Amino acid sequence: MRRPRHRNGSIVEVYDEPGHLIRRAQQIAVSLFHSTMGNGVTPIQYCVLRVLQEHPGIDQVTLAKFCALDTSTAADLAVRLEERGLVRRVMATTSKRFRLLHLTAKGTALLKKLVPRSSVLAGRLLQALNRDEQKVFMQLLKKFVHLNNDESRAPLDRGFAASRNGRG
Repeated sequence: MRRPRHRNGSIVEVYDEPGHLIRRAQQIAVSLFHSTMGNGVTPIQYCVLRVLQEHPGIDQVTLAKFCALDTSTAADLAVRLEERGLVRRVMATTSKRFRLLHLTAKGTALLKKLVPRSSVLAGRLLQALNRDEQKVFMQLLKKFVHLNNDESRAPLDRGFAASRNGRG
């Protein structure tokens, strides 16, 4: 079997392949998340709590769209966060099939501690780059994620994302 080669003919090391680098970047980001934010929540649980802070009373399907999760994962997360007393799930009056989600006082208090730490986390994630590199990196990362959204197992609903960012 032939080893992959760069355009210039040199052999591509696995450590230089985009998939490997993205996986390593995720490992680094999660590690820095926990060392900065604490071990109280995972990165995706933090995303869920932030979305519920901005959109109280949304249902689990909408939560999944806002967080780019499949609906069963969103439902499982909601149950786990409810068990920890961070989220309250309420049966919708219009349908017994839907649960509406709200932060509890405990969830709100936790976010009060975590949100300020998120800027510290961003600084730690990007500190190895100078300002110009940080700007370019973030632009390219957003572009990469946006252009490859449909390749995801649970694509972000762009309509929800646009409305979230005031562009809908």
